[in-house]
Amino acid sequence: MALILILSVSPFRWRTIVSSKTLSRPLQLKKGKPAGKGTITITAEEIKDNRAIVLEMEAKNLDKKVVKNNLNPTWKKFTVPLQTFCCSDLERPLKVDCSDYDSDGSHDLIGSFITKVSELQKTAHGSPVQFDCIHPEKQKKKKSYKNSGVVSVKSCKMEAQYSFLDYVMGGCQINFTVGIDFTGSNGDPRSPNSLHYMSPDGLNQYLSALWSVGQVVQDYDTDKLFPAFGFGAKLPPDYQAAHHEFALNFNPTSPYCQGIQGIIEAYRSVLPQLRLSGPTNFSPIISHVGSIAASSMQSNTASQYFVLLILTDGEITDFDQTRDAIVRASRLPMSIIIVGVGPADFKAMELLDGDDGVLRSTVGETVARDIVQFVPYRQFKDAPQTALAQSVLAEVPNQLVSYFKMRGLEPPKPKAAPTS
Repeated sequence: MALILILSVSPFRWRTIVSSKTLSRPLQLKKGKPAGKGTITITAEEIKDNRAIVLEMEAKNLDKKVVKNNLNPTWKKFTVPLQTFCCSDLERPLKVDCSDYDSDGSHDLIGSFITKVSELQKTAHGSPVQFDCIHPEKQKKKKSYKNSGVVSVKSCKMEAQYSFLDYVMGGCQINFTVGIDFTGSNGDPRSPNSLHYMSPDGLNQYLSALWSVGQVVQDYDTDKLFPAFGFGAKLPPDYQAAHHEFALNFNPTSPYCQGIQGIIEAYRSVLPQLRLSGPTNFSPIISHVGSIAASSMQSNTASQYFVLLILTDGEITDFDQTRDAIVRASRLPMSIIIVGVGPADFKAMELLDGDDGVLRSTVGETVARDIVQFVPYRQFKDAPQTALAQSVLAEVPNQLVSYFKMRGLEPPKPKAAPTS
């Protein structure tokens, strides 16, 4: 019998494990139902070697088996953590197999060779390192056999590879901003059919989504002061034009709320004073947070990163302007999370999420990196609160690392504790 362990832990939950070093929990078949007497123990161990090996390889005159009829393939550059590649031992023997790939898994061996990282590093002197690709069966059968092709290592470099935790534990601050949709399509907040209607327990979909995501993100912001904005509503006292970026606490010079609870209190206080209107414009709030993120780049350090959470009920009115704002933001230390509440069709949101293709601006400029994550709340309405948080925050750690890697910025060095 094979025992398979699938361990799924949100990067935003690793802090709990890292701080306690060892964490034990009883095994459960379902929530609240223990699976016998078994327990699972997770131990956190610091990996001190954060080096990765970056390789560029090609081959010539391979046997006639190669995909796409190319006997002289050039493979894409790839990166592997050094600990995974050779247990950080530069003299450790490595066997390299070159095979003809078959989609059904029956790959055909072309040939093999033995090397070690210290040999691969000889490419640093300017010329490729070459290896005869040997098929053992052919070598036995033919005395005149030389090889089944030659594999060349064009480039072998070492580079530091940092993780999300490296940046956060080094002191990188995650600045959390919230934008809430108050457009008329949400329905009159006094009606039970409205998405802004408060149930007897004082909650609605907006607050439930905010609480699920915010209680996790807030642990990474030391001052717990979060800017919170609304959009798509007419404001007192004149209730004239709709506002597309107003402070939830009605204080434009200091839109900060103390923790997630502070945002919830501001929301409950402002909701009865608003007149829901429209249209649904995202670009103003994205550009606002983007301007703050851009100003943080002046320090040229990996000390600040910005996460914008947008809670909305429907389609975007300013789709083209929003595309342009996202493309600009992709070059900034910033991620955008969009949670769709209610039963609406969110096709436009899925287009903004770059998982299924490359987002382009109205003039054809592509995003520098994927920074948008969209999740419909209805998929998690009856799930534990942590499920929504894990889903919407799943991509943020890699987005943060990809930005600082793009800028060539290492994690901040933790400050030494003051001495008496």
